[in-house]
Amino acid sequence: MKALLQRVSRASVDISGETVGKIGPGLLILLGVAPDDTQELADAMAAKCRELRIFEDDAGKMNLSLADVGGSALVVSQFTLFGDISGGGRRPYFGGAARPEIAIPLYERFVSTLRSLGVEVATGRFGADMQVSLVNDGPVTLMLELPLKKD
Repeated sequence: MKALLQRVSRASVDISGETVGKIGPGLLILLGVAPDDTQELADAMAAKCRELRIFEDDAGKMNLSLADVGGSALVVSQFTLFGDISGGGRRPYFGGAARPEIAIPLYERFVSTLRSLGVEVATGRFGADMQVSLVNDGPVTLMLELPLKKD
């Protein structure tokens, strides 16, 4: 499972001109699911996103988490996080992304777990053609991948 985290002052997602998800300060989380991912992994990813200390304290240091600042999350499904462009061609290969029958329940589990941890969550719509708007705060953008890769 991969999550591209962007600390934002605001973010929204539109589908066919309609805003379906919108947040103020918090995290835009682009979430990609792999075929072997599990519910336990989705739970761990949600907890990690909630607890990462990537918000500034009064001294300007990244010491505060999403939970500490009471921020919201906008979660958008993003299978292209698994796009492989390392081959000799010019077209990405998406074989590392889970098929919808695996990805949708795990995406929904991630969102549900984040909500159960006390985070206000807005979402896009799985599989829809979405336009995502954001104001990246910092800018701070981090890639989180679980399980952690072993060297």
